[in-house]
Amino acid sequence: MCLAVPGRVLNLQERDGTLMSVVDFGGVHKDVCLEYIPDAAIGDYVVVHVGFAIQRLDEESALKTLAEFERLGVLNEEFGDGFALAAKQAGLADPTAESAQSKTEVTP
Repeated sequence: MCLAVPGRVLNLQERDGTLMSVVDFGGVHKDVCLEYIPDAAIGDYVVVHVGFAIQRLDEESALKTLAEFERLGVLNEEFGDGFALAAKQAGLADPTAESAQSKTEVTP
């Protein structure tokens, strides 16, 4: 499922002629293209779909939506580890847990 998720613009930068930003989605930071909202400012809340900010949103609505998404587990589904989520949905063991465990094991 692809959602449009609200987030807060943390910075503005131009990369290869494209207006970009790091956007905060309730603690998860992602690069976002701001070309559709070129007058976005730091601190603005924007609705992001597949990496593009598509509209502004007031802070109250953004925070309510983020809280509801968090309550429903949607943020983890949208931004979490895709391999772990796919394994869980298939009823399999988390493939990332095994590699994380092997990295922490010490061989004598």
